Amino acid sequence: MLISKMAAEGGGKEMNEIKTQFTTREGVYKLLTHSEYSRPNRVPFNSQGSNPVKVSFVNVNDQSGNGDRICFNVGRELYFYIYKGVRKAADLSKPIDKRIYKGTQPTCHDFNHLTATAESVSLLVGFSAGQVQLIDPIKKETSKLFNEERLIDKSRVTCVKWVPGSESLFLVAHSSGNMYLYNVEHTCGTTAPHYQLLKQGESYSVHTCKSKSTRNPLLKWTVGEGALNEFAFSPDGKFLACVSQDGFLRVFNFDAVELHGTMRSYFGGLLCVCWSPDGKYIVTGGEDDLVTVWSFLDCRVIARGHGHKSWVSVVAFDHYTTSVEETDPTEFSGSDEDFQDQIHFGRDRANSTQSRLSKRNSMDSRPVSVTYRFGSVCQDTQLCLWDLTEDILFPHLPLSRTRTHTNVMNATGLSVGGGGVGGVASAANNPGTNGSSGTNPTASSLPATLPRSNSLPHSAAATASAGGSSKGSAPDGAVASSVSKFATLSLHERKERHHEKDHKRNHSMGHISSKSSDKLNLLTKTKADPAKTLGTMLCPRMEDVPLLEPLICKKIAHERLTVLIFLEDCIVTACQEGFICTWARPGKVGLLSSQNQANSPSGTVV
Repeated sequence: MLISKMAAEGGGKEMNEIKTQFTTREGVYKLLTHSEYSRPNRVPFNSQGSNPVKVSFVNVNDQSGNGDRICFNVGRELYFYIYKGVRKAADLSKPIDKRIYKGTQPTCHDFNHLTATAESVSLLVGFSAGQVQLIDPIKKETSKLFNEERLIDKSRVTCVKWVPGSESLFLVAHSSGNMYLYNVEHTCGTTAPHYQLLKQGESYSVHTCKSKSTRNPLLKWTVGEGALNEFAFSPDGKFLACVSQDGFLRVFNFDAVELHGTMRSYFGGLLCVCWSPDGKYIVTGGEDDLVTVWSFLDCRVIARGHGHKSWVSVVAFDHYTTSVEETDPTEFSGSDEDFQDQIHFGRDRANSTQSRLSKRNSMDSRPVSVTYRFGSVCQDTQLCLWDLTEDILFPHLPLSRTRTHTNVMNATGLSVGGGGVGGVASAANNPGTNGSSGTNPTASSLPATLPRSNSLPHSAAATASAGGSSKGSAPDGAVASSVSKFATLSLHERKERHHEKDHKRNHSMGHISSKSSDKLNLLTKTKADPAKTLGTMLCPRMEDVPLLEPLICKKIAHERLTVLIFLEDCIVTACQEGFICTWARPGKVGLLSSQNQANSPSGTVV
């Protein structure tokens, strides 16, 4: 079967091969070499000592059907092109705008989608020396430079974003751990700002700028310890999720300047964060090599995902594959074709996802089946796709009346079949299975079309007790054993066992060793001692929450991956060599060049 073949891929020599396509339940994603963007000379960039390559999109509502624009930074250079999605890329020798900076490097950027037109766009660019530039790459103008004299903050800009719904407000995060709210209409002043405390809470404080006339910054946020690595606004723009080098996710009510909830990584700093389309879940990634799913409503970790072998650099939800069906997931049965009909792409699906997800908590008694798709890319050069399904989100459903267990491939790509406790087995490992989806604890009781649960065994004993429940379950004990040891197994041991050379760190997942960096050692001296938070709501133990397995985990680049953006027709990735790759979604490869604007990618940056 196709899915079984997918599960078997990736072992041995294939692990070092770069994939140009991969298969999920909705079909085949293909790398489009003719759609690749890079520097005009197409030479791999020597990335040592350079800031991560980042990509931003905007749609300028151009009536020609080529309304999408792409901006990306490589080293000291910044490029601005027409983006043609799954069609042939623009002529790289003719960028709309190109800038080369001296003495500093661009680190991040963001378009204002509200004000973008075919004649003008507002692009914010953050720099390694701390400045923020406002430019118009269409008019080729540089309108303003903020923090020009570095009087506000001298550290590297880590993240810059326009405040949702605003034409003039933007937020800037620095590696100093501070965030600043700016207004493009105001100046920064010629002297260092003086601040007045506005609000203070656990591990954060917010100050206003004290001056006779309004000046930038309007607000200064000090969040946690160490660098503030990334932030993301909720879909409604009311909340702000921040991840820091101290390992904490902190979620604030942005307007009220109040802390809503916190979560701590399993180990090390958190590097990236994103929101689900309905704002109910937040996913983070970081130096613990895990992706962590946090419930905004319950303020708790509901799942972790283990598939990467190094630091996770980007996480993003796929709005176009997140599926909402007004059906009872426990009663659905039928052919693969029936399920394919339920999973389809398109602007209508993306636009309606949030409103339909909101029905989950409405008074409407009709059950709604939800599957969230998100992805992650990593310094190990691998792309992982994940499904967050009903049995993880709502464990009280009849489907998961007993604890759910599912088999998983281990790090070497071992293909595993078989059943699990409670009768819930991976649909991928039983592609030919049919039947009703009751609570009968047999692997054959689940329809093949049920979205896979992706939850791992919680202990070796649990899976061992289900041994022999289906063909191909012989390796289950070995896999479950490796999973049960995950919380205490040092990465050095894992390295020896799998002959991996990806990890340069030698530490235990449960604590910070003396070989960790000085910056991380400082974390043990803060209030949130990792040893004290482990096992609490802030950071539950590995065995206390479901462990997701990736739907796919593929090596797609030679250098570390720094970009993952989901568009309507494609997925966009980029690596530190400066190559921006377009992966056509299933059925989107043969699109005609005459397609109109309605079929062009949305240009939404996730």
